Amino acid sequence: MHKKLIAILLAMCLIMTMTVACSNANSGDNPSAQSPDGQSTVSFTDSAGRQVEIPAKITRIAPSGTMAQMIIFALAPDLFVGLSTEWAPIAKKYIDAKYYELPVLGQFYGKGDLNLEEVARVDPQIIIDVGEAKPSIAEDMDRIMNQVGIPTVHIEATIETMPETYRMLGKLLGREQQAEVLAQYCEEIYTKTQDIMKNVGEEGKVDLLYCLGQEGLNVLAKDSYHTEILDQVCNNVAVVEDISSKGTGNPVDMEQIVLWDPEVIIFAPDSIYSTVAEDKAWQELKAIKNNNYYEIPNGPYNWMGNPPSVNRYMGMIWITQLLYPEIAQYDVYEETARYYELFYHCKLTAEQYKELVANSLLKK
Repeated sequence: MHKKLIAILLAMCLIMTMTVACSNANSGDNPSAQSPDGQSTVSFTDSAGRQVEIPAKITRIAPSGTMAQMIIFALAPDLFVGLSTEWAPIAKKYIDAKYYELPVLGQFYGKGDLNLEEVARVDPQIIIDVGEAKPSIAEDMDRIMNQVGIPTVHIEATIETMPETYRMLGKLLGREQQAEVLAQYCEEIYTKTQDIMKNVGEEGKVDLLYCLGQEGLNVLAKDSYHTEILDQVCNNVAVVEDISSKGTGNPVDMEQIVLWDPEVIIFAPDSIYSTVAEDKAWQELKAIKNNNYYEIPNGPYNWMGNPPSVNRYMGMIWITQLLYPEIAQYDVYEETARYYELFYHCKLTAEQYKELVANSLLKK
């Protein structure tokens, strides 16, 4: 009996050994491979169609720029080894200190302020670029990857494709479940905004002007990249010939603003919201006369853009509730608290909320 048992065990060991040998012989069919330092890698196809060998388990990432920083932060702030741009001082109120104090690496393209020594010091496993694809995106990513010797991938992101952006990031970082929550949020808010505007109709849209700058004499022009959301939710009266592609908008004069004479004016943070009521020139406008002017909430980012990223989902909630309260019917406090927890990992207090929207909601 014992001899038979030993024979069976030996046979089983032989079968297992042969199975392992077969498996190793066919390892070329496995998408995983070994990098020169022995680390397991996989092939990832990015939005530019590039196949890039990346670590199978990613624990250290660097964003390529502000857009990437904002979008990825919602999903994986704990994986950041550095920032592309430093947080604004106001972000201290909402961002955990351990993220606020991360080293600034600079932008991998655009400003051209990349600090190669700092990148080498923090040693990211991968650089992730997120945003709208430029015609040269594949060449740009290859150039960055060759320059720093770190796998670099691009994931496309627009306001309409953001759900798929998060799903793709989830697969890249092994966080599919968390990414799906963010993807579904983006789908929900974008779809609801479209539904609200269907109920409003073209005839019901409010005539609105978005003013920026120290004098309030820069405007975000209709059909510009930065008014993608604004143009959906109102009749943007700022129609100009040469549309600026910059977030600072188009410079105009007071005479032009008086000619437009919008029903509602929204002012960018750090503009002249607090002084227009006493300014004779601005007092000519019906929006100022009727107290229909507001300051866009800001912290850690402007809710309507600058940069135009995931912050615009919060902007959709705010602007539709402001302009069409009977149709939108949001509880803005609840929605703000929900957004800040999802995207900034911040438990927003009632006091923080009141400060954010102090100049931003319908005046009682």
